[in-house]
Amino acid sequence: MGVEQLLSSYRAIPADATVRLAKKTSNLFRKRAASNAPGLDVSGLARVISVNPQDGTADVAGMTTYEDLVDATLPYGLAPLVVPQLKTITLGGAVTGLGIESTSFRSGLPHESVLEMDILTGSGDIVTATPDGENAELYWGFPNSYGTLGYATRLKIRLEPVLPYVALRHVRFDDLDTMQAAMDRIATDREYDGIAVHYLDGVVFSETESYLTLGVQTAQEGPVSEYHSGSEIYYRSIQQKTTDRLTIHDYLWRWDTDWFWCSRAFGTQNPKIRRFWPTKYRRSSFYWKLIGLDQKYDIADRLEARKGNPPRERVVQDIEVPIENTAAFLHWFLDEIPIEPLWLCPLRLREPAPPGADAARPWPLYPLEPKKTYVNVGFWSSVPIVPGAPDGAANRAIEKKVTDFGGHKSLYSEAFYTEDEFAALYGGAKFEELKKRYDPDSRLLDMYSKAVQRK
Repeated sequence: MGVEQLLSSYRAIPADATVRLAKKTSNLFRKRAASNAPGLDVSGLARVISVNPQDGTADVAGMTTYEDLVDATLPYGLAPLVVPQLKTITLGGAVTGLGIESTSFRSGLPHESVLEMDILTGSGDIVTATPDGENAELYWGFPNSYGTLGYATRLKIRLEPVLPYVALRHVRFDDLDTMQAAMDRIATDREYDGIAVHYLDGVVFSETESYLTLGVQTAQEGPVSEYHSGSEIYYRSIQQKTTDRLTIHDYLWRWDTDWFWCSRAFGTQNPKIRRFWPTKYRRSSFYWKLIGLDQKYDIADRLEARKGNPPRERVVQDIEVPIENTAAFLHWFLDEIPIEPLWLCPLRLREPAPPGADAARPWPLYPLEPKKTYVNVGFWSSVPIVPGAPDGAANRAIEKKVTDFGGHKSLYSEAFYTEDEFAALYGGAKFEELKKRYDPDSRLLDMYSKAVQRK
């Protein structure tokens, strides 16, 4: 039914109009040009089709949120290999874009757990893509294409067994170079002090205060912390506790309640306000609505103007650099960009790779090298605009520094690359090949137009 609705809506879009999703919500931070053309009806593609506990897989419609997917798999003692931090991220979105979390040092990125997927291409056909089948090129090229090659209608993914609880250890470091070395060892060895590590991420509060959080699955009963409805805030607990315990459900969504630390912009972390802020509105999807109002009415800039302050540039990015360059990037960032805290999440491509993988760079539109550790650095805030500075000055500086350090950045937010720079970083020649095969009439936007020109 959902697929028929989708195809019907595709046929209703004028041949000269760009095909887009008819979505009311998004996890993208970059603006795009307004369009009055009808969009693709994906309302019937938001469900878990089946969970198979015998072989540890799930069939999932493309617009299913990870919140719904986790609710369907946890009763079987299973979870997706990588569960992105925010509940309303969809499985299709995490695959055609990028998702990451604290299992990524051992399980890679969400698209690496996909066994097969049905994709509505720009030509209006639904094809099945597998690692070594007829549409293998689309399978490998689909991740990081952001809807420019098509939209996933169904995905079959691998699941992994999980235990009911996660025991946490917060390890403090007083300098970034020592923290980098420890993260490199843990990501490679998957252990710390002789104990297996199942989850690994970190937070940088300053050059002299950073933490790695090590998570270990356990079935042992005992008291647990609860950061959703109470007064405590998860990211502050990292500074206050050396150990902690959460249910597996609450661990997976530990960042969503306060959108990492971004809820402070709305006053939610103020104890006087938090006491009266309804629990059901302590989630990223509600903060998104507040962000939408701000973007529509320039509320934040108006408030700054009343205080006599300049408008602010939004700096909302996730970047990846090779682990050996992580401390150097962090030193530069903390010296130049007045934003803290910063989130750290190491990742390595999953091993072994599926059959048919390119041994050097299996995912051409976001090329990462096998057997190499990278670190995602996430920062989500704003900085004062310096009078006379070019548009996006802080973001441009970050973009250049990331490239200098041999890294990439996710494309959910603003980008300022030239076309040649963009093509070199995001698989330009391979993308053009795929575009000609699966969207020969350019019904969908191309990558540069969508991610940089924001059409």
